[in-house]
Amino acid sequence: MSDYVNLIAHLERVADEIDEMSLSQLREDIANGHTKSGVDRDLMRARRAVEKASGILRQLNQASASPEEI
Repeated sequence: MSDYVNLIAHLERVADEIDEMSLSQLREDIANGHTKSGVDRDLMRARRAVEKASGILRQLNQASASPEEI
């Protein structure tokens, strides 16, 4: 397994953790009678950034793969 694949898998786990944090924040906001907070928005921005990094690494992995690995 290439370094790219390992890093991609790690970033996917980070994205999942951000999702969990966002859901917790949303539940907390609802429990406190608030609408969505800026924290939730920022967490989603962070998640999109992680997804973008993961996509770039996938492209690099495909570009570096030998024909038999594709």
